[in-house]
Amino acid sequence: MNIQQGILAGIINASEDIIIVQDLDGCIISWNRAASLAFGYSEDDVLGKSASLIVPEHLRGEENELLERVKQGEKIGQFETFRATKAGKLIHVAIGFSPVTNQLGEIVGLSAIGRDIQRIAEEKQGMLAAIIDSSDDAIVSKNLFGIITSWNRSAERLFEYSAHEIIGRHVHTLIPEKLWEEEAMIISRIKRGEKVEHFKTLRVAKSGKLLQLSVTVSPIKNRAGEIIGASKIARDVSQHRLAEEKQGILAAIVSSSDDAIVSKTLEGIITSWNFGAERLFGYHESEIIGKSIYTIIPRNRHHEEQGIINKIKKGEKVDHFETVRVAKDGRELSLSITVSPVKNRSGEIIGASKIARDISEQVKVREDRELYTKRLEKLNHYKDEFIGMASHELKTPLTSINANLQLLQRKLQESAFKGFVTKTLRHVNKLTALVSELLDVTRIQEGKLQLNKTYFDLAELVEECVESIQPTTTHTIQYESKITGAVLADRQRIEQVIVNLLTNAIKYSPHGKQVIVSTEMDEHEMCVSIQDFGIGIPADQTAQIFSRFYRVEGLAPTYSGLGIGLYISSEIVQRHNGKIWVESEIGKGSTFKLKMPLK
Repeated sequence: MNIQQGILAGIINASEDIIIVQDLDGCIISWNRAASLAFGYSEDDVLGKSASLIVPEHLRGEENELLERVKQGEKIGQFETFRATKAGKLIHVAIGFSPVTNQLGEIVGLSAIGRDIQRIAEEKQGMLAAIIDSSDDAIVSKNLFGIITSWNRSAERLFEYSAHEIIGRHVHTLIPEKLWEEEAMIISRIKRGEKVEHFKTLRVAKSGKLLQLSVTVSPIKNRAGEIIGASKIARDVSQHRLAEEKQGILAAIVSSSDDAIVSKTLEGIITSWNFGAERLFGYHESEIIGKSIYTIIPRNRHHEEQGIINKIKKGEKVDHFETVRVAKDGRELSLSITVSPVKNRSGEIIGASKIARDISEQVKVREDRELYTKRLEKLNHYKDEFIGMASHELKTPLTSINANLQLLQRKLQESAFKGFVTKTLRHVNKLTALVSELLDVTRIQEGKLQLNKTYFDLAELVEECVESIQPTTTHTIQYESKITGAVLADRQRIEQVIVNLLTNAIKYSPHGKQVIVSTEMDEHEMCVSIQDFGIGIPADQTAQIFSRFYRVEGLAPTYSGLGIGLYISSEIVQRHNGKIWVESEIGKGSTFKLKMPLK
């Protein structure tokens, strides 16, 4: 045997097909391994014996006829018949017969190549069953009457029925009643030999849960080619449809947003551009997609983009970054931008999404406000300088006038003109007090209000203030206190506060005729309370009356004042770590309270 013959013998023996060679007398001269497996005879059992050994007796006439045809040089392809095994079992085979010739072309024998049809069918069936059973899709078969005949594992998972629960039941078990006509339509198409592909529908699981499915239904035929049922492949598309719906909603939001929404690659190439971006920058989508993001960034701000991309690559989000971008017509736009990473399904960062909002108006308003604030601060500074200078300039002549009037008053003890001098002195004293208050305001604003703190009895000071004010008014100031409490404070400044509160109580209760003063004390603080029965203060203005130059709205012109007395009193109390407030009711009066920490 040469090398080529050896190779050919090896191929024949390894083949899964049955290969038998016999001479012209019908004796077997070659028998491969597949023949041994199919018929149960070893090579030694059959070599030299007649091939009729494996031919059933009732088919030997058919066999002889086939052999004669082959001897005449005819080749017979895949003839289905039966052969007998060593055990006497008939097996269904498909055999092809071919003449065997020598080097001269003379027919010296014939070869039979066959396949065990049943075994191949079983293998195919097993392979198909394995594929069906391992499929992620639900695969179900039914007859033309709608009775379920097979059910794979994915169908069990999807519909929640086991195979033994559902096989033999009507397919309507899985179909909502309102869709039964749909099933009738599918069956009618199957009967016509048509295939129904990727049909979106609803089915119902055992638990009652509705399933959104994509189904493909194909006819099942028997060996005669007759349609006997249908095979259905169903895929759950609930999550897919939900994702599509979300994607659609997101696309609609992006498209209709008033903000510019732009996406780009990590290299800065623009990949999407919504209508808001068109309105803002003036570029149409077709003009800008595929171009660099630097198209809309001023040259002096190119460095910003690289900083943003570096953050995006690290997975960081850039929030409300205020910057400037440039439109198609060259206009510079003040924008607030938010940039977020764009990730693929694997979680890798592949780009960035940018939301840009035009804040030009807000920036202008802010700049105007800052400019106005600076101007106002400057004007306030000029005003405070003027008040300070004017107060100092006024105080000198007022002091001189006051001294001269006092001297004149003493000289006119018996004169009828004494009353005029007294009135003039009273007005000069008022003017002097006003100038002093204006000076105090200036000192407070400049942080130059000096406090000379000493220990003194606050209750005693209140009593002295009451005694000094009482002779100047027709109101009765009711005060009685048996407590004493030392505080560390500037006595003159606290006296200024109490006098101011007392004169206000008298001033704003023209018909009340009574002011009640009281003092209370606990372990840490002493409280002075001054109550009048006058016009009262609106509730929505009580928090503002301690503001500089604030006057209660709606006051009659007879109530004079600049609105600085309570402001100065509040500042003095706060600088002593104390507290001052008011409790008031329109038409019933006000109670001002002052709390000071004890020694």
